[in-house]
Amino acid sequence: MPFLGQDWRSPGWSWIKTEDGWKRFEYFNHKLGDNINELSLEELDNDKENVYVGDVCEVAAKKRKKDLFNNNTKSQFLFQERWIYVQKESTRERHGYCTLGEAFNRLDFSSAIQDVRRFNYVVKLLQLIAKSQLTSLSGAAQKNYFNVLEKIVRKVLDDHQNPRLVKALLNDLSSTLCILIREVGKSVLIGNINIWVCRLETILNWQQQLNSLQIPKQVSNGMTLSDLPLHMQSNILYKFSDACDIINLGQATPTLHMLSEDRQLWKKLCKFHFAEKQFCRHLILSEKGHVDWKLMFFTLRKYYPQKEQYGDTLQFCKHCSILFWNDSGHPCTANDPDSCLTPVSPQHFIDLFKF
Repeated sequence: MPFLGQDWRSPGWSWIKTEDGWKRFEYFNHKLGDNINELSLEELDNDKENVYVGDVCEVAAKKRKKDLFNNNTKSQFLFQERWIYVQKESTRERHGYCTLGEAFNRLDFSSAIQDVRRFNYVVKLLQLIAKSQLTSLSGAAQKNYFNVLEKIVRKVLDDHQNPRLVKALLNDLSSTLCILIREVGKSVLIGNINIWVCRLETILNWQQQLNSLQIPKQVSNGMTLSDLPLHMQSNILYKFSDACDIINLGQATPTLHMLSEDRQLWKKLCKFHFAEKQFCRHLILSEKGHVDWKLMFFTLRKYYPQKEQYGDTLQFCKHCSILFWNDSGHPCTANDPDSCLTPVSPQHFIDLFKF
C-alpha cells in the first residue's frame, strides 16, 4: 500500500485492509479523546487484550484459509497483474530490490506452459535455474519451481510432446541436487535436507516414467506427411532449426531420411546458428573434397552456442523497467511503448537479477 501524507518523504499513515477496502488506522487513544481519563486502567487493559485476541484470531483464520487454498491449487501465489517491476537498487521512492524468486512467482509460469509457443521457453528457463540459480531461490519460489516442474512432466506424460527437452531438464536438475546433497554444509540450502532428498527421489521417479514412455502409433485414414510431394516435404525440413528434430524425422521413412541428409539443408542450418568466421575456422571436407556440412554442424556445436528460437518470450520495457508477457501487457507511460520493448531470452532473464 503506498503511503499518503503531507510530506512524500514521510513514512505516512498506517493503513489496514478491510472488506470495504483500505482504511486509515486510528490509534486507540484517538478514539478515546477527552474521555480517556474517565476509564480505569483495568478497563483499558481488558480492551487492549480483547483487541489483541481478536487480531490474532483473524490472522489465524486467514492463514488457515490461505494454506487450504494453496494445498488445493498447488500454486503458491496468484496475482492479477502478470508483470513485475525490475528494481536493482534502492531509491528515495522505492526501497529494496527485485529477486529472481519474486519474478518467478509473479509471472505465472504455470499458465505459460499450457501455451505451445511458450513451453520451450519455460523449460529452458527452468534448466538454467537448475544449473546455477537453484539455491538463490527463496523457499516459496522453490516450492513454486517444483510445482511448475511437476505440471510440465504431467503434461509431457499426457500428450507425449517434447519429452527430449524435459529429459534434459531433469538430468541437469538431478545432477545439481546430487551435488548439493553430497556437499551439504558447504552451500546454503533453504529447508531441511530431507526435503531435498525427497525432491531428488521424485525427480528420479519422473526420469523413469519418461524413459519408459511409449508414444502410441497414430492411425489416420487421411493424408499423411509421406503423401505430400517431395518438394513440400523438403520445405518442411528446411523450416526446422533443431538438428535433433531433423535427424528424428529422417528416421520415420526412407524418403525423409534421404531428404534429411541433404547438404544444402545442413549448410543452411550452419549459417543460421553460427557466424561465417566461426565455421570457416572448422572446415571439414569429405572424401570427394566437398564440405561435410552435417559433420561440421555437430563440431561447431561443441565450441559455440546455438541461436535460440522461441515462439513467444517475455518482454522487457526499457522505459518502465517492467518485465511482462506480451498478451498481458503492462501500464506503460512512454509515448511510443512498442519502441521500448526488448525480447528477453532465458539467459537474459537470469542476468536481469544478478546484482
